[in-house]
Amino acid sequence: MSDLAPEPPVPELDEAQAEIAALRQALLLAESRLLTIRQSENHERVLRIDAEARCAAPPDALDRVAVLQAAVEARDAALDGLRAQLGAIENSVVWRASWPLRRMLDRHPRLARMGRRAAKAGWWTLTGQWKKRLAARRDWHALQAAQGSAAPAAGPLLPPGGPAVRAPALPAPARLDPPLDLPTSDTPSVSVIVPCFGQVPVTLRCLRAIAAAETLTPFEVIVAEDASGDPAIDLLAQVGGLRLLRNARNLGFLHNCNEAALSARGRYLLFLNNDTEPMPGFLDALVRAIEAVPRAGLVGAKLLFPDGRLQEAGGIIWQDGTGWNYGRNDDANRPEYATLRDTDYVSGAAMLLRRDLFEALDGFDPVFAPAYYEDTDLAFRIRARGLRVLVQPSSLVIHHEGVSHGTDITAGIKQNQEVNRHRFLSRWPKLLASEHFPSGQQPMRAAEHARHAFTILVIDHYVPEPDRDAGSRSTLAILRALRDAGWVVRFWPANRQRNEYTPILETMGIVVLDHRLPLGFDEWIGREGHQFDHALVMRPAVAPEFLSGLMTRTTARLSFYGHDIHHLRMRRQAALTDDAALSREADAMERREHALWALFDTVIYPSAVEAERVRAAVPQARARAIVPFAFDRAPARPAPPPGRTVLFVAGFAHPPNIDAACWLAADILPRLRRIVPDASLVLAGSHPTRAVQALAGDGITVTGALSEDALRAQYREARAAVVPLRAGAGVKGKVVEALAHGLPLVTTPIGAEGIAELESVASVSDDPDRIADALAALLTDDRLWRERSGAQQALAARCFSQQALSDSVLRALLDPPDA
Repeated sequence: MSDLAPEPPVPELDEAQAEIAALRQALLLAESRLLTIRQSENHERVLRIDAEARCAAPPDALDRVAVLQAAVEARDAALDGLRAQLGAIENSVVWRASWPLRRMLDRHPRLARMGRRAAKAGWWTLTGQWKKRLAARRDWHALQAAQGSAAPAAGPLLPPGGPAVRAPALPAPARLDPPLDLPTSDTPSVSVIVPCFGQVPVTLRCLRAIAAAETLTPFEVIVAEDASGDPAIDLLAQVGGLRLLRNARNLGFLHNCNEAALSARGRYLLFLNNDTEPMPGFLDALVRAIEAVPRAGLVGAKLLFPDGRLQEAGGIIWQDGTGWNYGRNDDANRPEYATLRDTDYVSGAAMLLRRDLFEALDGFDPVFAPAYYEDTDLAFRIRARGLRVLVQPSSLVIHHEGVSHGTDITAGIKQNQEVNRHRFLSRWPKLLASEHFPSGQQPMRAAEHARHAFTILVIDHYVPEPDRDAGSRSTLAILRALRDAGWVVRFWPANRQRNEYTPILETMGIVVLDHRLPLGFDEWIGREGHQFDHALVMRPAVAPEFLSGLMTRTTARLSFYGHDIHHLRMRRQAALTDDAALSREADAMERREHALWALFDTVIYPSAVEAERVRAAVPQARARAIVPFAFDRAPARPAPPPGRTVLFVAGFAHPPNIDAACWLAADILPRLRRIVPDASLVLAGSHPTRAVQALAGDGITVTGALSEDALRAQYREARAAVVPLRAGAGVKGKVVEALAHGLPLVTTPIGAEGIAELESVASVSDDPDRIADALAALLTDDRLWRERSGAQQALAARCFSQQALSDSVLRALLDPPDA
C-alpha cells in the first residue's frame, strides 16, 4: 500500500501511462477471451467430427460452430481496434522521446519513486492542494494504526529488484451491487480456495473475475476469512454460490489455507490470492496440464501485472535460497514464457494440486508460518516424491502484487521472508547445492529446473506441420525424443512465423523463437549461444543462413540433418522429366551439400544408405543414420475391410508425389481395373496441385488436407496402400505409416529406399503391370492380405518405434567425434 493517500493522476505522462495500461489490460482480456472462444470452437469441431463418424451428429452442432466463428471474428475486430489505439500512443513523438527516461526509471525504482513524489509535490503546489493532501495523509495513517498489524493473505516470493505495480485502493460498497452469482457446482472437480483478511473490495474483484472466467470444469469457491473483524465481510455472504468460512480467531495466512483445505470437496485444490483477477480459461488450462502431463504434481499460473507486463512465469531458486520470478517486468508475450514446462516452484498466488497429495503432505508446513516460502517448500516436497512442478502459460492471472501487505521486506509480515529463507535453506542444503545454480548463472537451464540437462538449439525452415508433410513428422519426432530425454530445447523457425502447430511444441516444453522474440538471430545467439551444448540445423536450404553465427558465437557441437540427399532427389526428378535446368540446380545443390557435410561436426540422414553416400563423397564427414519416423502401432487387423479402395497418401506440393499420382492414375489404375473392375483410388494429402485435382472423378477421390483422425479413418477403410514413386530420396514417411497401420503395401524401389527388410513384407516393383498385379492380389486374396498386414505391423514395431527413434537420435548427437 502507498505511504500517501490516493491522489488524482498527475500531468500528461501519467495520463498517457494510465491510458496505455488500461488499453493493455483490455487487449489482454480480449485476447484471453478470444483464445477461450477458439478453444471452444475447436472443441465443437472435434465433437462434430466424432459425432459424424458415429452417424449421430447433434442437430445444433453446425449452428454452435457458426456462432463461435462469428464470436471469433468479432473478437478479432476488437483486438485490431485495441492494437491500433495502443500503437498510436506508443508510436507518438512524446512517448518515443521519453523512452530513455522511462528506461532509466525502470532500472532505478527508487529514483522513479522520488521523481513521482517530486511531480506530485509540484502539481499540488501549482493547484493549491497541499493543505488537503496533508490532512488526507494524517487520516490515512490514523486508519492504518486503527487496523492494527494482523497479517493478511501472503503474496509470492519477491524477485531481485524491479518495481511493483500496486492496485488503487478500492472502497467497500454499502451493498453488493450489482449482484454476484458464481457458477459453482455441488459436485466440484476443483475447490478454489481464496484466503483473505478483510479487503472485501479486493476479494469481490477476484470473485467477479472468477465468475466471468467462462470455466468448463466444475468448481466450488471457498473464501476463508481470517477473523479480520471487518464488518464489510457480510457482503460476501450475499455472493451466490460462494462458501464463506469465517475463522473464530486469526490463524495467519498459512494456517488459514490449511484449515480451508479441510472443507474442500474437489479432487483438486486451487489456492488463489484474493488480490488476483483470473482471466478466461485459467482454471481449465491448469486442470488440463495436471491431467495430461505425466507425473504432474503441482501446476501454477502465469502471473501478470495489471498493465499486462509479466510478473512471473514460474520461479527459479538459487543455491542460496533466494529466488527469481522468471521473466519479471518483461513482455509477457515473449516466447520464453509461453511453454508448459518444469520450474523450481510456482507462486501460491495461483497454484493447483491434487487434494489427496496436499493432505498426504499435511498441507503447508507450519514452520513457515505466518507466510513466505511455504509455497516453495511445498514444491520441493512434491518434487521429492518424484512428481513434477509445472508452470502453465495458458493460465493467465493478473496479480495486484503488494495489495495484501506491501513489498517492503523490512516491515510487517514481509519480515518473515528473510527469516523463512534461512529456514528453507537449512531444510534443503544438499538439494540446493546439487540441483540448483549459484545466483544468476545459467538462467536457461535454471528456468526449467534442468541443471544436469543438455541444451540444444534446433533450426528448421518452419514450425513442423506433421499432418501435412513427412519432413515435419520427422522433425517433430526428433524434438519429442529430445524432450523425452530431458533436454532443454529451443526451436528457431527460419521463417520466424507462428502457426497453428506452434502450441504443440510449446505444450511439449519447447521454446519457439518466432516473431515474438524481438531479436535477430545473430544478436540473439551472441547473447545466448554460450548456454548451448548442441545445435541441430536441418536442410541445406536453411543451414547457410545460420552457419556463420553458430560457428562464431557458440561453442556448441554442430549437427546437420538433411532429411534426404537433396541433390540426389533433384537429379532423379530431372532425369525423369528431362529437365536440363533442374539438372543444373541439382549440380549446384550437390556442391552445397558437400560443403555443408565438411563443415558440421555430425551429419545425420534417415538411412544407412544415405550415410554411406555422405562418407563416400566427403570422407572426413562424420555421417550417422537415425530412425526418422515413429508411429503409434494401430490395433491388429484380423480381417480386410469391405470394398476395393487403394490409398495413396502424400503431400502433393512435392514434385515426386505429383508425378507419382499422375502415373498412378494414367498407367497403373487402368491396368488394375482390367483385373478388378470396381477398384477405386483415394489420393489423400495436403496441397493438391491443379494437376492432382484434375484427376478427381471416375472412381478417383482427391481429399486435400486431412486431420489425424480423418487420415486414420482412410487407413481403416482402404484395402491396400500404394506408393508409386519414380523420383525422390531417403526413407519415405508414407511407407512407414502404411506399415504401422497394417495396410498391405505396394511400392517402387525408390519408395522402398532405406528400409532394409521391406521387400520381405511388401511388393516392390517399378513396372506398372507388376504393381497392378500386386494390388489386385491384395484386393482379392484375404489370406494374403492378413499375412501382409501382420508382418508389416511387426516390422514397424521393430524398426520404427519411438524408442528406436529416440535411441538413434541421442546416439548420433552424443557419440564422440571419432566414434
